Amino acid sequence: MKTFSAKPADIEKKWILIDAEGLVVGRLASLIAMRLRGKHKATFTPHVDCGDNIVVINAGKVVLTGKKYTDKKYYWHTGFPGGIKERTARAILEGRFPERVLEKAVQRMMPGGPLTRTQLKNLRIYSGSEHPHEAQQPETIDVASFNAKNAKRG
Repeated sequence: MKTFSAKPADIEKKWILIDAEGLVVGRLASLIAMRLRGKHKATFTPHVDCGDNIVVINAGKVVLTGKKYTDKKYYWHTGFPGGIKERTARAILEGRFPERVLEKAVQRMMPGGPLTRTQLKNLRIYSGSEHPHEAQQPETIDVASFNAKNAKRG
């Protein structure tokens, strides 16, 4: 038997719509990362972008479990000596760009490199319920129905 290797011309990309309202960030991010890379397909090839285009709406309404909402910190460095900065997940979710929490979670679940940067361009995250991709007729996926733990209860 020979190992199957997909060519870029053979790839068929679908458009997927996910409503993130009430979903747990880590579980949602792992599902998105898997679909962006194309690992859910039988024709997965590690060196080819064979993933789908994903549109996420209501990303500002995602949920963090435990005390992560108040205790989780996101760090970055300004490039100057002593320039380490931090911000809590609560500050980001209540701030101007709440979709960055989900964006960073997905980015950090994917391997680094040029192919990952290309695949992340297929991810579009919106904090509200409106998106400009109706013309692509995205297929809706109900992530909460996959597992009871995907959505926060109570």
